[in-house]
Amino acid sequence: MSSDQRDVCQRFGAEYMPPEASQKVGISIASLAKVPLHAVRLIPENGTCGWYIYGGEYSTDADFYQPLHAVHLLERCPGIVRYLALPPGWRVLLAPDYEDVWFDGGLLKDATDIP
Repeated sequence: MSSDQRDVCQRFGAEYMPPEASQKVGISIASLAKVPLHAVRLIPENGTCGWYIYGGEYSTDADFYQPLHAVHLLERCPGIVRYLALPPGWRVLLAPDYEDVWFDGGLLKDATDIP
């Protein structure tokens, strides 16, 4: 998938920053069949690559996300894999025949900076 990931980064003018296979993503496995598919990359920390992925509507439930090694996304959510090299601050929204990818600098702000 490396060439697909490089192509996506080039298409959007973004730095190429693929996650390591052993890093974890936050994923709402139970929601993946819902549309649209949302993915957002925050700053990596504590063994995570910063990606959070869910389908449908976001939930604030404490168990909404589960940890999953990035390498397992090929099985669980293959449609998102080509976008995983986008660096922190990027968002992806996918639905049938629809793709929206954009940079959101607000994702990079430290929680203490937010009023």
